[in-house]
Amino acid sequence: MLMTAEDYMDSLRQCRLNIYLLGEKVENWVDHPIIRPSINAMAMTYKLAREPESEALATADSMVSGKKANKFNSLFQSTGDLVTKVKLQRLMGQRTACCFQRCVGMDAINAVFSTTWETDQQHNTEYHQRFREWLKHVEEKDLCISGAMTDVKGHRGLAPSQQADPDMFVHIIERRNDGIVVRGAKAHQTGAANSHEMLIMPTLRMREADKDYAVCCAIPSDSDGITMVYGRQSCDTRKLEDGDIDVGNYGFGGQEVLIILDDVFVPWDRVFMCGEIDFSAVLVERFASYHRQSYGGCKAGIGDVLIGATASIADYNGVRQASHIRDKLSEMVHLVETIHSCGLACSYEGRQMMAGNYQPDTLLANVCKLNVTRFPYELCRLAEDIAGGLLVTTPSEKDFRHPVIGPYIDKYLKGDPEVPTESRYRMLTLLHAMSTGLVAPSYRTESMHGAGSPQAQKIMIERESDMENKQKLARTIAGIDKREDVLA
Repeated sequence: MLMTAEDYMDSLRQCRLNIYLLGEKVENWVDHPIIRPSINAMAMTYKLAREPESEALATADSMVSGKKANKFNSLFQSTGDLVTKVKLQRLMGQRTACCFQRCVGMDAINAVFSTTWETDQQHNTEYHQRFREWLKHVEEKDLCISGAMTDVKGHRGLAPSQQADPDMFVHIIERRNDGIVVRGAKAHQTGAANSHEMLIMPTLRMREADKDYAVCCAIPSDSDGITMVYGRQSCDTRKLEDGDIDVGNYGFGGQEVLIILDDVFVPWDRVFMCGEIDFSAVLVERFASYHRQSYGGCKAGIGDVLIGATASIADYNGVRQASHIRDKLSEMVHLVETIHSCGLACSYEGRQMMAGNYQPDTLLANVCKLNVTRFPYELCRLAEDIAGGLLVTTPSEKDFRHPVIGPYIDKYLKGDPEVPTESRYRMLTLLHAMSTGLVAPSYRTESMHGAGSPQAQKIMIERESDMENKQKLARTIAGIDKREDVLA
């Protein structure tokens, strides 16, 4: 049965997470002012699944059970499902103006589903049936899953088995009759502290010596041996102050954590890869395609809010009708729609995997993400240009509310006399939060490094571009090869 947003929050209170923030262990992490906005953003995925207007986008008929499931736990059964995913992500970005953290789990589920099927065919294993049973459990309970791929990596020039410290990549330290024991850490894991379970995956191609690092498994987030350290966010302690103006996006936010796996036991029915090095890169690349597709949705939706805030501050400053302001706003719309177009294109060009679910076009998904490593920077630059210098020099809300200096601030920081100074204040702090990183993860930095940095996309684009065929086309047109006879 689909949970409500309230059900989801209540379910988190049953988890016994071992989580640290600002040097202290957090007991009531659900209500902690720094963490709660990210929980609110995740809860929106549950709310949309029960709203009549968005239910069709936010739910799907399960491929494993036939029952209705949350879209973020579902398998894509057509190119239409891939398109719906991107549209849902844009809507989520519009409703929260931040990373809503659940896409990683959805993308991991689909990548592992097809990879386990093919692993079984090659190695006569039983991973796929295990995974189907686990996914059925996830859908029936309407759990939130965190996809955990990125290892801390240590020396980037060395393979996992060559590291001075073997724990720089998550690895199997013991194989037992009842399961495996894993050790290591996963870095900047989106939404991990808000998820019921994590789906562990390898982070790169493995060699024979790296067999213990080729591991994929599902682990409850509050399992023994797991410690989470909440990542810092720009201006995060503003959330500990009274008031809500200085925070910008007071209701929603994202989160990343460092996950430490200190000899965590995983029973065999939750193990979906155990040493099959020939499929580690397959899983990584499939997950990357799904997740790079995702950015065509979420980053467009967040961009919509950024454009709206920028147009509003132009109104409040009294410059909205200036030709150069309108030109810059048009450019912002162009950039956002280009991002979204790429997300839709790779979805429409998707293909069915042997396991039955669908995957977006790899080349176009990487083009989508490469654009995302660039366009949000320009979007933020244009927003900051239009907003003006007050964007980064506004006095605090405490000053604005002060009985003596507050009236001066209200008088001298007013723009259009028809617009309350507080409205201008609120729009500026929203822009500040979105462009500088308080709405974690930063729209700019996360756009650069999330789902892989630019070089990762360029490698995949070069690999998928079929350069040989392009050269053959050129040779034919040039007459180096036999020209095509149009009358033949």
